Amino acid sequence: MAPMSARNQETEAVHRAGFACFVGRPNAGKSTLTNALVGQKVAITSNRPQTTRHTVRGIVHRPEAQLILVDTPGLHKPRTLLGERLNDVVRTTWAEVDVIGFCLPADQKLGPGDKFIAKELAGIKKTPKVAIITKTDLVDSKTLAEQLIAVDQLGKELGIEWAQIVPVSAVGDKQVQLVADLLVPMLPESPPLYPEGDLTDEPEQVMVAELIREAALEGVRDELPHSIAVVVEEMIPRENRPADRPLLDIHANVYIERPSQKGIIIGPKGSRLKEVGMKSRKHIEALLGTPVFLDLHVKVAKDWQRDPKQLRKLGF
Repeated sequence: MAPMSARNQETEAVHRAGFACFVGRPNAGKSTLTNALVGQKVAITSNRPQTTRHTVRGIVHRPEAQLILVDTPGLHKPRTLLGERLNDVVRTTWAEVDVIGFCLPADQKLGPGDKFIAKELAGIKKTPKVAIITKTDLVDSKTLAEQLIAVDQLGKELGIEWAQIVPVSAVGDKQVQLVADLLVPMLPESPPLYPEGDLTDEPEQVMVAELIREAALEGVRDELPHSIAVVVEEMIPRENRPADRPLLDIHANVYIERPSQKGIIIGPKGSRLKEVGMKSRKHIEALLGTPVFLDLHVKVAKDWQRDPKQLRKLGF
């Protein structure tokens, strides 16, 4: 709550807080934009539809607002029952968030994938929609202008009223902040919904990383007591799998401090790393209740325990 004196002043700005989701076909720049808005790399969370709540990808904290970015599984033409269920989750999320950002890359002409998503968006009447033209740093101004006109046209054809059409390059910070400026007024008045320090809430991701770290430390605790950090880069359901045989692809990096430690973790002919993979995979499958393909890479992050920038990147 604001202090009395501040609240008595008519000029006291209202605080807004709410949910936004970015949609778009693969490689439309959604993750890059999310990471740029949140101000640090937020690990990509699981696309398994959560029955009770949506996965929060990142939270943009501002003095006057809190913008919470939620994940939706990719929307696609369903070939399986699981695909249809995922699509239902997407539609529900779209109807529940306060604003939808539709990402369209500037360097590619509008294709069938974009039109498929746009048609679906047209069916969600209440939620305001912002068209975000991403990757503008890759094109000249003429190409960008053509894309802006094409997106405007697409909205007219399908009866979508774009709340805004905004060009952005996540490489250039200015425009990213502009996206937040445009989304914030569309949020409802509300006190902050998450504590100030939270950037993301992703228990599954964190638990998976922890299980890999446990397995990696087994047997080498004396040689490398703390100098292992694990970052789960992404967890994505494998496409085109039959509904009764899903597979979750997990890509994770095991970070160590010095090149000399690499051999210890990997073991002779990669035997240790293989074992770490097998062990942690069993635990992860038990945790998530789904078969998993685990892709592990060992990387050196020089003296990460003493480097605040590295620590932030590794989620500490």
